[in-house]
Amino acid sequence: MRRRSLIAAVLLTGGLAVVAQPAQAAAPAVQITKVYYDSPGVDRRGNASLNGEYVVVKNMTKKTVSVEDWTLRDRTGYRYTFGAMVIKPGRTVTVRTGQGDGGTSTVYWGRRAYVWNNDTDTAYLRRADGKLVDSCSYDSTRYDYKNC
Repeated sequence: MRRRSLIAAVLLTGGLAVVAQPAQAAAPAVQITKVYYDSPGVDRRGNASLNGEYVVVKNMTKKTVSVEDWTLRDRTGYRYTFGAMVIKPGRTVTVRTGQGDGGTSTVYWGRRAYVWNNDTDTAYLRRADGKLVDSCSYDSTRYDYKNC
């Protein structure tokens, strides 16, 4: 009986069998693509070492996206707030932990201590209204970074 119903349904749709697929969540327009959580060398809190830990955020769309007042946080609650900034289509912005002069593709948190734990943590990217845009978790001492 089921076979006849399927054949009838195929005939009614002009010979095309339609199979329902589960819905997939749309990928975020702006994504965290990499967290480099364990800077190279010995952790001595030098600015070069601090800037060796960073997060890469990418605009995955074909439109320029304003990230003004968006935040990047870790599980502990350390927070970086983006200033007046846009990310052009397909481009990335690297958020480095230490100090430096920011530009269009790299910004600096301005911290004098590390943010990202070397074993496990989560990076959260939120819009100015607090809505979660993307997150990336890692749990490893094998690697120094996580591609998200």
